[in-house]
Amino acid sequence: MKELRQKAGLKAEEVAVKLDIAVSTVRNWEQGRTLPKMRVDQFAGLCKLYSCTIEELEQSARRSIDKT
Repeated sequence: MKELRQKAGLKAEEVAVKLDIAVSTVRNWEQGRTLPKMRVDQFAGLCKLYSCTIEELEQSARRSIDKT
């Protein structure tokens, strides 16, 4: 998921603020420790931030998990 964030030109802190979540949550996703567990509006917001589809977000999350 880190690749999507970096492609969007965002810092983990910026994503956390925009989604009203902890920075550690964003980092845990990126390191494959956890999968995103959010409200529907937060998923939509994350897709908008990253300029990706829900499918691309899902694939990226799976790749992050697979790296661990």
